[in-house]
Order: sequence, then structure tokens, then C-alpha cells
Amino acid sequence: MAEMTWRKAIDKVLGASATPLHYNDIAERIIAEGYRRSIGATPAATVSAHISTSIKRDGDASPYIRVAKGIFTMRSRSPGAAVIAPKLTPDVAESDELEDQYALITSFGMFWRKEAVEWTATPRLLGMQQIGATPVDFHKQLGIYLLYDGREVIYVGRTTDRPLGRRLYEHTADRLSARWDRFSWFGLLPISDTGKIGALPKHYDAAKIIPALEAVLIEALEPRQNRKRGDDLAAVEYLQKVDPEIEKKKVKATLDAALNKL
Repeated sequence: MAEMTWRKAIDKVLGASATPLHYNDIAERIIAEGYRRSIGATPAATVSAHISTSIKRDGDASPYIRVAKGIFTMRSRSPGAAVIAPKLTPDVAESDELEDQYALITSFGMFWRKEAVEWTATPRLLGMQQIGATPVDFHKQLGIYLLYDGREVIYVGRTTDRPLGRRLYEHTADRLSARWDRFSWFGLLPISDTGKIGALPKHYDAAKIIPALEAVLIEALEPRQNRKRGDDLAAVEYLQKVDPEIEKKKVKATLDAALNKL
């Protein structure tokens, strides 16, 4: 089967779905069905950009309708459907941007394993937006991170003058070195569709700060009374990928052990 364009693949998935879909789910189905083989580092963001651009540029002529935050359907399935605008607070105006992935927190990883990283002064912190996507190395990311002992948060830090990889590496040799086994991080630098980390934006829309802070706290602390996750982070989570060097060392250790038995 020839590779479809992103637009055709989006149309195929939404057209086959009986219900509206989040753009993260659309990307996952495109990958699972094999409609696209070249998906880049940020397939969900690519799907969101295609749909949002069409809605913003074409208006009522767009084949897509936004039915809720990040959720879309085909106009042909919902004639006359109203667009539901997300609310922030009564006193803060909503941004005109439909789905801006890089609102404040551009990327994050939850409960990544310490043992899945080859720790050096510039470690590779590899993550994938979805299985099959091009891995992104987040060692140069800036933002906030948390260290865990099991599920308990034991330390909260920030990365400003030194990037994320360097800060975490320092914690493998300081007083906390033996106390943490997992880490979470929330990054501010934008990620391109090729997996390159960009520069820190000069300004932030005030309307985006409040929901972003709320989302980080919900995601990091997981309060029992919050019935949902941090919505403003739902589309930008990255799954950890084990550093290939660790896999190579495991294979070598297995081979050495087998040879020693001969």
C-alpha cells in the first residue's frame, strides 16, 4: 500500500470512526493501520497542526469540526455541530490559537526509569511521542524535574543554567544518588517534527500560564480528588526509550557469560 499524505490518512481515520477522536488517538491509528511510515518525531503534533490549520484557514469549508479541546470529527458526520470553546477563568481571555502544542509546557515524561539511561555528563534521555515515532533526545531540555523513591517524590528541581541531562547526571553522584530510581520532567523548549529541540520563547501568553501550572501539579502529584489528568499536557507526553548502549551492554554481558561456561 502506498503511503498516504497526512491529510488523507487523517480523513481515513476520522471517516472510519463512529465517534470524535483526540488527535493523539488519530495519530496512533494512522501508525497502527500503516497509513504513514514516515511519521517523524511528533506525529500527534503533526496531526493537530494539519487539522487546526484547516479549521483556522478554511472556516466552515474545512472538512473538520472541533467538538472539544483536542477532539475532532468530520463535518460530514456532524452537520451544523457547534464548536465548544475551552474555558480558562472568567477574567482571562482565551487565545485564538486552536491547538498550540507549544503553549507553555511543550513536552514531558512521567516516571522514567533511572536504569534505562547510560549516565554520563551528557546522557541521552530518549523519548518517543508514540511507539514507532523517531526518538527525541531530551538531554538539552529546560524546565522542571522530580526525583522519586518508588512512587514518593523526594526532590523537585529546575533546569535553567544547566540542561536536564546534566542536572540529572549530577544527582547520580550527589547525596541523592542512591535514593532515587525514577524521574519525571516537564520541558519548556519546543520540539520540531524532526526531533530537534528549539529555543526558549521570549514571551508567554498569560492565559496559558494558569492551566499549564494546574496541569503540571495534577500530573506530578496525582491528587486523589482530581478526576482527570492535566489536560494541557495530554498531547505531549513522551514514552521513555532505553538507551541503545544499555541494550548493547546487556547483549555483551549475556555473550560473555555464555562463553565463560564453555
